[in-house]
This record gives sequence, C-alpha cells and structure tokens, in this order.
Amino acid sequence: MITPVILCGGSGTRLWPLSRKSYPKQFVPLVGDKTLFQGSALRMASDAFAKPVVITNSDFRFIVTEQLQEVGIDPGAILIEPEGRNTAPAVLAAALYLAKKDPEAVMLVAPSDHVVPDTAAFQAAVLKGLEAVEDGKLVTFGITPTHAETAYGYLELSEASEGKAVALKQFVEKPNEQRAEEMVAAGSFLWNAGIFLFKAADIIEAFKKYAADMVKPVEDAIRTGQTDLGFCRLGADAWSNAENISIDYAVMEKADNLAVVPFNGGWSDLGGWDAVWRETPKNAHGVITSGEATAIDCEDTLLRSDSDRLEVVGIGLKNIMAVAMNDAVLVADMSRAQDVKKAVEALKAKNADQATHFPKDHRPWGWFESLVIANRFQVKRIHVHPGAALSLQSHHHRAEHWIVVEGTAEVTIDDKVQLVTENQSVFIPLGAVHRMKNPGKVPMVLIEVQTGSYLGEDDIIRYEDIYSRGQGAKG
Repeated sequence: MITPVILCGGSGTRLWPLSRKSYPKQFVPLVGDKTLFQGSALRMASDAFAKPVVITNSDFRFIVTEQLQEVGIDPGAILIEPEGRNTAPAVLAAALYLAKKDPEAVMLVAPSDHVVPDTAAFQAAVLKGLEAVEDGKLVTFGITPTHAETAYGYLELSEASEGKAVALKQFVEKPNEQRAEEMVAAGSFLWNAGIFLFKAADIIEAFKKYAADMVKPVEDAIRTGQTDLGFCRLGADAWSNAENISIDYAVMEKADNLAVVPFNGGWSDLGGWDAVWRETPKNAHGVITSGEATAIDCEDTLLRSDSDRLEVVGIGLKNIMAVAMNDAVLVADMSRAQDVKKAVEALKAKNADQATHFPKDHRPWGWFESLVIANRFQVKRIHVHPGAALSLQSHHHRAEHWIVVEGTAEVTIDDKVQLVTENQSVFIPLGAVHRMKNPGKVPMVLIEVQTGSYLGEDDIIRYEDIYSRGQGAKG
C-alpha cells in the first residue's frame, strides 16, 4: 500500500482575490466542482492507496476534515504544523510519523493545489515508480512540458525514457524565457512537479545524510506533540528549531539516488489566473465566464464573479482577466498574471484586510461573513452546520442581536436555554455567557447585529468548546 502525504499549508497569492492567506486556493473549486484539495485526495484514493496523511496548520485543520468528509475520504492522520517551515520539515515529520509503525512504508508526497485531469494516468505513473523505490531510489515525477514556462523549475534526465523511471541528471532553477525555450526544444527536460515517492526509511536516511541538523528538532516535535480531537499537534518549541527550507534544497538536489518518472497526462499547479484560463474549457473565442459574468465581443479573456450580488460584464476585451468578489476586484492583462502577488504586497503595505482575509471566515461549526462594518456596529451573516455549535462564550465590549432567517437555533444565555425559529430574534447583553447551536438537520442561518466599543474577533472568552480550540480569535 502507498500512503499519500498531502501538503496542505500553503497560502498562495498569485490567485488573489480568490486565494488569500486565511483561505488559500487549495480549498476553492477553481476548475470543476471539487476543490483542488479534494481533487488531490481523490486522485490518490483507490485500492493501491492507504488513508492519506495530511499536513496542515491550525487554522485549516477543520476545513481539511470537512472537505475530506464531503468526498467520502477518512484521513489516516492530520499533522498540525505550529508554523510554516516549508516542505522539508513537513515531509520529514510525515516520514517519522509513518516509520514508527512501518519503516518500509511507501510515501507519495504531493501538494494539495495541483490539477491533474487524468487520474488513471497519474496512478499508472505512480505504480511505475514503485520498482525504483524498491531499489532504494527517491523518485520524483517530471511533467512533459507543453510550452516554455518560466515559472517552473525543471528536471534534466540522464537518458531518454520510455515512461519508466530514469536517473536524474540535475535540477534546473526557474529559467528565463530563452533558456526555457531551449530546454523544451531539447526534449530531455521536464517540469519539476514537486511530487515524490519513496520509503519512509529511505527519506529519513537521506535527511540524516544531507540535512542532519533538521532530524532532532522534527523528532522532538513529534515526541512532544499532543493529540487533539484526532489531530496531532506537533511540538511548537522543537518545531521552531527546524530550518525553514524546501525539500528540494535540503535533500533532493544533494542526493545521488534520485530517479524520475515522466508524466504526460496533463498537469498544472494553477500558479496564476493564466493557468486557470489554460486549464478551463473555453468558447470558440477563448473566453471563460464563471458565476455572474457576461462577455460581449471578447477574446482570450477570463471573467469570473464569486458573488451572486455582483455581475461582471466585459465588452471588447482581449487577453484580460477580471475576477470579482464581494470585497475586491482584480483586472489585469493576462500576460501580467505572475504580477498579481505584487498587488497583494501593495495591499499589505496599506494594511488592507483584503490582502490576507477572505470575506467568509470559516470555522469548524460553519462560517460567517461581515455585511456591514461601522465604527460602533457590525452586521454579520452566520451559517451553522446541522448539529454544530459555537463555543460557550462571552464578550467584554459588545452586545449582540440574533435574528434567525433559516432553520432553528438553540440559544443559551446565562442559565436560560431556548429555541429561536425563523423570523424570531433574541438579545445577548454585554458580558452574558452565551452559545448558539443548530439542533436540526438543515443549515441554520442568522443575522447578527453587534453593537459596542470594540468589535474585533479577539474579544472572546471561551468557557466550553466541542472543538477544543482554546482562547483567541480562532483558538
């Protein structure tokens, strides 16, 4: 059996405004009706694969479980990184975790935000790599280039391959346009997909040989980790001592036992809106419209609205990408797709919430979004999943009015518990200990009106919480 290890802690900015630090692209359905994370998990779900190990952070842990449940996948383990330290510590942590039960466990390490349309071809390529793994090789997968891409690193093969694993000659950093064209023309270079296959014992040995200083901190992080509602929280103090470095730089570019399996079944890391445009079916004029979007006399253009209250209309556009959300709109020439991250940097410099915060704030019980924010009041829409409950809590600086608009809420205010149904409301005074729960089998939606001198999410004291989140804005 092959154990998938899904790396799910990234916070890409090149797909802003849809992808943000608080809710990055892997959790969004960018191509098709499944999220990129769900697609990655489903791609490694068959009789040849064990339950996946997912490595993520504390803020995403409930999103991960919810999205896996939606597609019928039960994770084998979810490891929580105290902080992002790049891919090398994450992969080593997964290897050490698996090696405790079986040092010979075979790991397939993959990012959570890639698109691979042909699942059967991908699984076949993985199986081709197993023979090399049995020989003690560290296997990586190279993508047959479809164009001269400057946003990817490349792998140079030592010899021609007939689809089997061959020795890697060298890694090549992201090239300029001329060098990329030369490598594609040569036919012996593949895109570096960042997907790996190896035995846990073999990659641990490689870390001991090439990145020995990392082994003890990660071992200690696992040893001092704590189990929390089925999650494994790695020890924070030890984890902070692990070098922040990618597995390519830490191990792969130094190892002498690497093999490459070529893959030509279609692949994209969706590293920008231009990639989304390439991977999505278009009309005869090369136009993609998504959501509430309308194109008139446009060519080679992407128009997307992720708000049912905002219509995007393009007239006479060519080579343009326009993406709209409730709180932000991106309009740019398609050739400037890689510069979207500059927009995020500019927004951060002016302290704009849109730089990092998603309009919907996802929590283990559901989500909320702010509809109106003013100096001393805020209006929110709150969506609570069936059977879910917010923590028992109080606030120092605000009172709240709740109006139920869908479903039924079970509301606790101090010692009183009551049911509040559609078109009914309830008032929570400043300082009252309160909680809301959805006792029904359908989602419950309410409008919350907050009034007070401070309306920040960190004004919360939790007394009980079924999700064991502790204190803080998200816990």
